Amino acid sequence: MATKILTSHAGSLPRPQDLIDLNARRASGEHTDEGAYEQELSAAVAAVVARQSEAGIDIVNDGEFGHGMGQRYDYGPWWTYVFQRLGGLELVEVGVREAVQTPAAPGAEITLASFADRRDWNLFADAYSDPGAGVALPETDFLRRAPVCRGPITYTGQEALQRDIADMKAALAAAGLKDGFLNSVAPASCARFASEYYATDEEMLHACADAMREEYVAIVESGLMLQLDDPAIAENWDQIVPEPSVEAYQRFTRIRVEALNHAIRGLPPERIRFHLCWGSWHGPHVTDIPMADIVEVMLEVNAGAYSFEAANARHEHEWQIWEDVALPEGKVILPGIVTHSTNVIEHPELVAQRIERFARALGPERVVASTDCGLGGRVHPQIAWAKLEALGAGAAIASARL
Repeated sequence: MATKILTSHAGSLPRPQDLIDLNARRASGEHTDEGAYEQELSAAVAAVVARQSEAGIDIVNDGEFGHGMGQRYDYGPWWTYVFQRLGGLELVEVGVREAVQTPAAPGAEITLASFADRRDWNLFADAYSDPGAGVALPETDFLRRAPVCRGPITYTGQEALQRDIADMKAALAAAGLKDGFLNSVAPASCARFASEYYATDEEMLHACADAMREEYVAIVESGLMLQLDDPAIAENWDQIVPEPSVEAYQRFTRIRVEALNHAIRGLPPERIRFHLCWGSWHGPHVTDIPMADIVEVMLEVNAGAYSFEAANARHEHEWQIWEDVALPEGKVILPGIVTHSTNVIEHPELVAQRIERFARALGPERVVASTDCGLGGRVHPQIAWAKLEALGAGAAIASARL
């Protein structure tokens, strides 16, 4: 009997234009009818859940529609949504590139530089500074305003969170589906604020872990799966100048994994997915840390499934490490099989071949075909949905052959 290869994706999906417009007006204070907004949002979530199923996606989410996005191309909502869900933050008129990171404790082995000091961004400074090159981040409010922590970090997003949970569960019921996931930012990726309250980055990290735990627990206890989005685990490497040793970076990163595991303590790992990536911007990425140097740290996260980039030109070759990496018993992987990093639609046969590589290494029952990162806000909606359809079609081919 053929083994069915399940499909999923990393989270963000294209928002309807009317929802994007509503989010923009809400952010500017022009739209105050929250009832009308919530009605629009619920309808959009129901539609996107149904469309994922029609495209051949087995494990679906709400497209992250509850994480407000005010323009079509925006790479930031996976993180910026917490600006409205955490107490103690204040947005100031400084771009995220110029924002100062909270310093490490005195004597710390590693200190993060500013976003503007990223090694990839400086190696290709001309390309990143050219707005027509397709390399720079889209110009958004995220690049003009940044959060500063000016008080104790607390979780204040209960109402928005319960709305997202209710919308997702209603959409699943309407589509005749039993299970789905919601995305939430992990502590290491959450805690990248400048601070006038916490003295060190580790203090900030643990404060975010304690606050965000409320969101993690609520999602799991609702019966939905929790996806923890944590690009910082791999992406921080590029923001350390000069480049550290791999061993020093692993020690630095394990502190962040320990904070995450503390935040999800007691929750069933089989209901938790962990997403690692090197950032979703369309840059060269020549300074990405190799997957082989971070995979064992990733597997220390107490999750049941691990999502990571594996379909783009910088990381596709790394599928081979899974011939040697010992995936813990009962765990599965969600490798990227189609990518957000190109407008080219993957051929279903290529999709099948990529899936089969991982299936041969680990067994088909331990592979869920997914996307490198979120498609929403990164590629045109028409292209995003064609990629998901190619993913579903390729998974069907692979399933028939395995």
